Formats: sequence, C-alpha cells, structure tokens
Amino acid sequence: MENYFHMHMDRRQINAISNLGLAHIGDGVFELLTRSWICAHGDQTVGRMHRDAIALVRAGAQAKFAEQMLPLLTEDEKALYRRGKNSHVHAVPKSCTPAEYAKATGVEALFGGLYLAGQTDRINEIFVTVMEELYGL
Repeated sequence: MENYFHMHMDRRQINAISNLGLAHIGDGVFELLTRSWICAHGDQTVGRMHRDAIALVRAGAQAKFAEQMLPLLTEDEKALYRRGKNSHVHAVPKSCTPAEYAKATGVEALFGGLYLAGQTDRINEIFVTVMEELYGL
C-alpha cells in the first residue's frame, strides 16, 4: 500500500508533473506546516488560529517567505522554485500583485517537489529557518 504521508518519487516522476501541479500539492504542504507552527506557538482560540493561518498562507506573506528563503536553497531547489514562479497562471487574486503571486507559486512548487521526493526534513529545515527569521519565534 502506498504511504502518501511519505512520498518517494524520483526526479523523472517529479519532472513529469506540471509546474502548477507541484504548486497544488505544495500549497497543502505549506498550509499544514503553517497550521502546525501556529498550534505549537501559542494557546489561541480557533478563530485566532484561523485568522493567523490565512494571514500566513496568503500570497503576499508567501512572497516575503520566498525572499527570505532563496539564499538557503541549493541549485536544484532553486530550479523547483523557478518552475513555479515562472508558471503561466490565468488569474491572480485581487489581494496581491502578479509578482507576489508568482513568488508564492514558486514557494508552493518547491515544497510540492520536495514533498513528493520524500525530503520532508529539508522542507521543515527551510520552513523553520524562515519562520524564525521573519517572526522570531
């Protein structure tokens, strides 16, 4: 039986997935990490946790995340990020600029690619380092 919590696709399989397909799975990975981080860093009401999660997963916040993250990445990781960033999206939310949305899609594609490759420790390392730099917790 396939264990979808611990994926181990090879590079060929990951390269066969569209850029936006990687961003799709990476969006879920980023959301789960964000919600976990919020739960671990304070006793809050569910409403407050929900508002904080929305604020952190929106494209503008992910664009800031990307700027802090880029110096930490290897060349292979930067290539995954660029795949998402350079994707041709058909619509951009009104709450962000096209540049912010592109960076956010890059973050999601990177996290999606790393997740599918089974590199969850690396995802966590990047996530924790950037969150500590941005929010000091």
